[in-house]
Amino acid sequence: MQIFKNFMVAALLALILFQSACKEETPGENGAAVSLTAKLAKQGGMILIPGGTLNMGGDNEQADPNEFPKHKVQVSAFWMDETEVTNAQFAKFVEATGYKTVAERPVIWEELQKSLPPGTPKPPDSLLQPGALVFHKTAQPVPLDDLSRWWRWTIGADWLHPEGPASSIKLKMDYPVVQVAWEDAVEYAKWAGKRLPTEAEWEWAARGGLENAIYPWGNEPLGEGRPKANFWQGMFPYQNEIGDGHEGAAPVKSFLPNGYGLFDLAGNTWEWCADWFDFGFYKSPDACKTDPKGPDRGNNPYMPYQQEKVVRGGSFLCNDDYCSGYRNARRMGSSPDTGLNHTGFRCVKDVK
Repeated sequence: MQIFKNFMVAALLALILFQSACKEETPGENGAAVSLTAKLAKQGGMILIPGGTLNMGGDNEQADPNEFPKHKVQVSAFWMDETEVTNAQFAKFVEATGYKTVAERPVIWEELQKSLPPGTPKPPDSLLQPGALVFHKTAQPVPLDDLSRWWRWTIGADWLHPEGPASSIKLKMDYPVVQVAWEDAVEYAKWAGKRLPTEAEWEWAARGGLENAIYPWGNEPLGEGRPKANFWQGMFPYQNEIGDGHEGAAPVKSFLPNGYGLFDLAGNTWEWCADWFDFGFYKSPDACKTDPKGPDRGNNPYMPYQQEKVVRGGSFLCNDDYCSGYRNARRMGSSPDTGLNHTGFRCVKDVK
């Protein structure tokens, strides 16, 4: 629901899962096929991700300063949803619980004001209505330092109406649910007996068993070869050539999975993680990521005014000129009370 904020600006070529253990193919770091023989357990739409040591952080010259220094993180085995949570799955949750997402609730100015910079004037009451931010293409090239040129506060936008009150998900039940704030994702996960992934778990899963690879499928550039993910082709934010066949979000499993059998960890929608976002966390690993109040901003120049939660994976709006969010190591932050029509999530579950 935050209007004034500085928020965030899979395909694997050859792994096919069989129900029995068998030899499988997955692209190596240069896109060449290498064999995998490990059997991946799967149940209830979740994949068992093996534990190991993650070499976490940036892999190439596109890496942002907040992706360094690269460092080792030990990750325990866990289950992960093979796809982003879909509209159909979220609808079952809402039907069972009567849950109302943040975008559907009345706007209380006193609460909204707490997440805005001091002195932000109160908008007219006519604008303080339930809604969410929706992307709109521009008519011509625009400076990329002003997000308000392509994001519009849209009254009536929510998970059922991702682009506004005239839109619908009726024919999109196999698409990822969007316009869900972080707390909406958390409540769904609790209902499903799951949780959101940590940032390290998410990156470990995205890498799919490949060491230091730039993308979930390896190192082959996104624009080469067959379509690998749902992203923006052309000049953002006014020209989308739709080379991957999807102008907006795509149905889950539209592209090949990565080495662990996980779909759409690159592009399609950003995915909420459990951690608080701290730009300089890799430089100061003692920073608090688990405190429910978020990390202490103090004099930390890396912390934004608004405390944010980590989002990973990029979306259909990402491209190399504006946002290379589909890289394994790319990390961004977004206000936890904000739903967007390119932000969704997937869940994980501990191994018992």
